[in-house]
Amino acid sequence: MSDLRLFLPCAAGVEDFLAQEVHAITGLVGQDLVAMRGGVRARASWRDAMKLNLHSRLAQRVLVELAHAPYRSENDLYAIASGVAWEIWFTPRQTFKIETTAQHSPLQSLNFATLRIKDAIADRFRAKAGGVRPSIETQHPDSRVFAHLTTDTCTLYIDTSGEPLFKRGWRQDKGDAPLKETLAAAMLAASGWWNPETGEVADQPLYDPCCGSGTIAIEAAQIARGIAAGSLRRFGFEKLLPFQSHVWAALKAEGGMARGDAGGDGDLETRSAPAIFGSDVSHRMVDFAERNAERAGVADAIQFRGGDALQRMPPAEAGVIVLNPPYGERIEVGGVARGRSAADAPVASPRGGREEAKTEDGGEFFAQLASHWKKNFSGWTAWVLTPDLQLPKKMRLKESRRVPMWNGPIECRLFRFDMVAGSARQRGTT
Repeated sequence: MSDLRLFLPCAAGVEDFLAQEVHAITGLVGQDLVAMRGGVRARASWRDAMKLNLHSRLAQRVLVELAHAPYRSENDLYAIASGVAWEIWFTPRQTFKIETTAQHSPLQSLNFATLRIKDAIADRFRAKAGGVRPSIETQHPDSRVFAHLTTDTCTLYIDTSGEPLFKRGWRQDKGDAPLKETLAAAMLAASGWWNPETGEVADQPLYDPCCGSGTIAIEAAQIARGIAAGSLRRFGFEKLLPFQSHVWAALKAEGGMARGDAGGDGDLETRSAPAIFGSDVSHRMVDFAERNAERAGVADAIQFRGGDALQRMPPAEAGVIVLNPPYGERIEVGGVARGRSAADAPVASPRGGREEAKTEDGGEFFAQLASHWKKNFSGWTAWVLTPDLQLPKKMRLKESRRVPMWNGPIECRLFRFDMVAGSARQRGTT
């Protein structure tokens, strides 16, 4: 298990940041680490695979590539899967699940393709284990097999992560459509507040004025404290045959997590960290954020407050604002969002199903937010993630950077705005 081919999928636009993070975690360089569309490929060890699961904040999963071959029919898929030594990864008494994705595949049915791969795995186990085969379990399988089909090639992976890596284990309280932790970390990397290659964070306060359940602030605080992303959760590799508990215990101890709770590298009491702030118009969401921060081990590192983003004053003299502004009820002025009837719900826009953000007086939220920032946040830099490519025009601000970034299937931009008092002029470029 010293020469594995790993693939770490990530959100589109995050590949280079993930490559930097993988290098920082494993030391891999050159041809052993290649960023590509939708993820990063790495040639690494089993120990590296476990370490990446524990520490990566940007990867969605850590997959081990087991086969890559051309195909033309479902029978070819059967042959490819039959040639994989599944018995070195899990036993016939365990359960498994197959997930198949395709990009321009000529096959008519992905369900049938999945069935043929399943048959191949079952038949191989029958031949190797005296007629015994593992069972399919779709909800909580012991092992997950991923198949990806292109126009002419099939790639088979075994998953080492289990649940997707954005599930850190601390967010039990959440609102509607919460921001994934992996995307929050990507925003912090793209803003420059966090350097995934060195692990360092900027010596500047961080503020999310639409914090929701606290995702961006909590990710930032864990990064600043050196707390491993996966310190509170279990992983799929713990049920695979190559797993050795003593090696895993040593890896966790290296990161200061021998107890199973949130911990981190080095002496946390002596590590300096920038101030981190979050606020939200919904006091219910602020309560959620505080409880999540407590579970994440960073309750003392973040100051959460209730309050409208259009009224909250700067929590520090200067710093960095990072936010993924919500749409609908939570974005409105305090008191308006609570107790509304279904008849008062915002009407979805025909442009992608997201309603326009309005304030209590019917004004456009983003224009008022920009005015508030220009008046009160001089010296701050704001990074705003949005699917609305016309956002700078709505805010009457000139962005100094725009970073393409995808939120699942939604194409977004992370806009940078440099605040200059009383002016929409650009403060500088990067």
